[in-house]
Amino acid sequence: MPRPLWTPSPERIERARLTHFMRHVARQWAVEIRDYDAVYQFSISRPADFWKTVWEFCGILGDQGQRVVVDLDRMPGAHFFPDARLNFAENVLRQQGGGTALVFNGENQRHSTLSHDQLRSSVARCAAALRSSGIVAGDRVVGYLPNMPEAIVAALGCATIGAVWSSCSPDFGVQGVLDRFGQIEPRMLFTTDGYFYGGKTHDLLAKVAGVVDGLPSLERVVIVPYVADASSLEAAGGAAEWARFLGVTDVELTFERFPFNHPLYVLYSSGTTGVPKCIVHGAGGTLIQHLKEHQLHCDVQPGDRVFYFTTCGWMMWNWLVTALASEATVLLYDGSPFHPDGNVLFDFADATGMTLFGTSARFIDAVNKAELSPIETHDLGALRTMTSTGSPLVPESFDFVYQRIKRDIHLASISGGTDILSCFVGGNPTGPVWRGEIQSRGLGMNVQVFDETGAPVSGTKGELVCTMPFPSMPVGFWDDPDGSRYHTAYFDTYPGVWRHGDWVEATEHDGLIIYGRSDAVLNPGGVRIGTAEIYRQVEQLPDILESIVIGQQWENDERIVLFVRLREGLSLDDELRGRIRRRIRENATPRHVPAKILQVIDVPRTRSGKIVELAVRDVVHGRNVKNREALANPDALEEYRSRLELQT
Repeated sequence: MPRPLWTPSPERIERARLTHFMRHVARQWAVEIRDYDAVYQFSISRPADFWKTVWEFCGILGDQGQRVVVDLDRMPGAHFFPDARLNFAENVLRQQGGGTALVFNGENQRHSTLSHDQLRSSVARCAAALRSSGIVAGDRVVGYLPNMPEAIVAALGCATIGAVWSSCSPDFGVQGVLDRFGQIEPRMLFTTDGYFYGGKTHDLLAKVAGVVDGLPSLERVVIVPYVADASSLEAAGGAAEWARFLGVTDVELTFERFPFNHPLYVLYSSGTTGVPKCIVHGAGGTLIQHLKEHQLHCDVQPGDRVFYFTTCGWMMWNWLVTALASEATVLLYDGSPFHPDGNVLFDFADATGMTLFGTSARFIDAVNKAELSPIETHDLGALRTMTSTGSPLVPESFDFVYQRIKRDIHLASISGGTDILSCFVGGNPTGPVWRGEIQSRGLGMNVQVFDETGAPVSGTKGELVCTMPFPSMPVGFWDDPDGSRYHTAYFDTYPGVWRHGDWVEATEHDGLIIYGRSDAVLNPGGVRIGTAEIYRQVEQLPDILESIVIGQQWENDERIVLFVRLREGLSLDDELRGRIRRRIRENATPRHVPAKILQVIDVPRTRSGKIVELAVRDVVHGRNVKNREALANPDALEEYRSRLELQT
């Protein structure tokens, strides 16, 4: 019989925040709660009682109001805590004193720390400067910044006064930034003079000039010196330098409390099929959902040191910021995770006493491919949890984490999205980790698997759906007054049910396996195949660094086409093609075997690292890719266009 890869010790279960929460629920509501399944069933059968308890257990600062949720039978249309008043920044900045709030390392060896008092002082000065600039609640303020402390200060300064924050990472091109920021008409821009990545210094001021020219709504620009000193920025078109903008006088930090759904952030869909959707997230829903995930699913404790490898253009940055509200220290790294080599983030973990290491499935696979073994080269003594998201974590990557990173670690594969700024499925620190499986459905998230008719299924693949409202559903889309675009995005397929667009399967352990995006599912001969089923087999071959697979329309059917990127110096020959086909046939099914296998130099992906099967499919079929600016490497698409091998 298979055994779990990891089971928490009794001591660890006893210490877990989730254990304390379950006991709290049992006492408060006089119910029997013995395990995760019991508290999960409570959370979806009594959602008002559950979310009220989360508010109180996590110590949210604010006025909860009398009602927890109204119109729970409407999706969309339900409203959580409709009488509540709170301020997101007040909760995130709850700690005071000289303890460490932020630790920052940049690829250029820049290192800095901010205590809680220093962070609060910087946010107070930023909020005062925003007010002096005429920024008021509801105004949009944007950041075109690396993952640095100043980005967090600016975002929390906005939250303090009720302004709405939105950000892009500096690797975005001018048009990509304008496609996003241009829709929300910001009044102020925070940016920097450059950034460091892959051992190179990248100037940003020329791109900033193009962004400023394309945003007529902008009234002020603030530049954070990063690659040069402040004096070199004097000629930057009348922009204010960061320190001068903040001023030198300490000011009192005061928070105005707003309704639960007051807009906090605008995030963006990937934009690979058109202009990105502007997704508006509320302060209360973001706060309570993140507190739940950090404390109950990831076991973040006061004094922990929480890290996620992310940029300001990915939702995991917003998720990371909220860890301060759980009284944890937030760890920031900006730069390449493989410069000078793949040990840099593990070095950072040891140097900081990291307790939660958040990363992507792609990074874990890359460390494996680089034949690194952190379990032998690093201490990682404080590390309790590793989270992985961005794409499905294949079973072999589970093996790698436990064999070559750390044996006693809670590996939590998590999945959700920018759409909900949180997770539908994730970790359970009190339960076992099974190879290749996401452990659990998120508390308060009535996640099910539907077939094409809308019937729930188990043990077979289908659509991931959520059948009950939850607090972090978007407030709406920007410039969508009747909600029609919002409704079309999630509720058209199954009325009154959120369809997320993931192709999944529920397991016998009540976990989930994600097989890829449902709109990229392959369909040869009418058999639906998740792309991750093929990636899992192909990328275990040592010759292959990464791959991308699509369905090509061919002779009134669909055939599978696999593109592979090989290790340097290797070329695709019949022998390697045979090994690829044999591995897929023996470990999946003959239906999974590609009709064509082609070599490529690069695999196109979004700026958050997700491969773009739909864009490649469009190119192969001669269709235009609607928004190349959404890609980190759009030129990579050209080698997929008009391939002679795909004409026969």
